[in-house]
Amino acid sequence: MKETFLVKHAVGGRAFIDTGKEALNYTVTPDGDGWLFTAEVAQGKAIEELLAHKNELNVFIFKEYEDQPTLKTWYYVKQGTVAYDAGKGILTIGAQSSIEYYPHEYSV
Repeated sequence: MKETFLVKHAVGGRAFIDTGKEALNYTVTPDGDGWLFTAEVAQGKAIEELLAHKNELNVFIFKEYEDQPTLKTWYYVKQGTVAYDAGKGILTIGAQSSIEYYPHEYSV
């Protein structure tokens, strides 16, 4: 199985993080009624732009299987739960809810 972690601007659709294009270490852990994402991200222009839009983010996890359709999970980011620790290079994002879906079920 191949897994892709994607952080996008909810309004404009721009991808800030896409592990399908650039690998990075990340984790997803349950956090109360939601999830907590942590990612090792170098400080720079990309992280500055992400943080400038931290109240307008969506997170996706795509799970691609060889023997079944791709499963996508769309996570809704909580207000005020995006932070970046520049000293450690760690981005933290909290999500409050999610929707799982199979894209092939919605194709035209």
